Amino acid sequence: MGTQVDLGIKGYKNYGTHLREKYNGQRVFKTIVDGGFTCPNRDGSKGYGGCTYCNVDSFTPEISRKMPTIREQLEKGMERGKNFYKADKFIVYFQPNTNTYAPVHYLKMMYDEALAVNPEDVVGFSVGTRPDCIDAEKVALLESYTDRYDVDLEMGMESIYDETLNQINRGCSHGEFIEAVKLLENSKLDLCVHTIFGFPWETKEMMLGYIHEINRFPQIKFVKFHHLHIVEGSIMGAKYKKEPFKLFTLEEYTDLLCELIPLLRPDIVIQRLFGISDWDLLIAPNWGLNKSSIQTYIDKEIEKRGVIQGSMYFS
Repeated sequence: MGTQVDLGIKGYKNYGTHLREKYNGQRVFKTIVDGGFTCPNRDGSKGYGGCTYCNVDSFTPEISRKMPTIREQLEKGMERGKNFYKADKFIVYFQPNTNTYAPVHYLKMMYDEALAVNPEDVVGFSVGTRPDCIDAEKVALLESYTDRYDVDLEMGMESIYDETLNQINRGCSHGEFIEAVKLLENSKLDLCVHTIFGFPWETKEMMLGYIHEINRFPQIKFVKFHHLHIVEGSIMGAKYKKEPFKLFTLEEYTDLLCELIPLLRPDIVIQRLFGISDWDLLIAPNWGLNKSSIQTYIDKEIEKRGVIQGSMYFS
């Protein structure tokens, strides 16, 4: 007899189940497109070098890096989704860098071009950005697509502490994040918030504080949790090679997740519990497992410990 996890039942609202339920059992696959955007703390408007943990190639699939046009990226990505993942429908996902960092007329041109590729197979549209690169006009543009697609805006919170944001050269404050979230009150957009756990100067109590902050905002519908990992080509990577610092083991990170999931508002869907880069870019921590094995380990520990999302949430 299989475990609950083996049967696809988890102690938290997971994205895979959410998509299957929303789209009547169809397999929905996110297809990443690189629009060639940059970031304000890469191009000099706020700084250079980007966030200290970031090498944009570490979260951009090789297909996106090599394909010269949006159409070719999406056609290849959708073909791969159908062949390898048996995908029925797709979410067009502008992921690398800051995908609202351009004038609105230019953004509309880019988005329209992407959404014109195999439109009969596209059910969703997702755009990754930073808190300081979103405004009312850009929110209105994204909302203009909600009559045809489910649209979510993915925004990096990373940490709720300005000391951390300064130390990682984030180039924006937590106050700016809060202002951006307030723009989405009563919006048709679904907000997905991205966090990073494990900055070595933050305590466990500080990290659990992220969850209480997320819970405050009803417009946050999704979260992506990442553990801090160090990649080639990043400022933090160069520092780590000179003087290694403490990072999560898989067991330690799972312990944290098992403490924070019960605190999380029960309606929020968890899109991701951890992040992992390509092996050729990963410096540390190397947990010695592939993505699916890490996911299985975490899910089985969550089940074994009886962890239930929201069981310790109080509004």
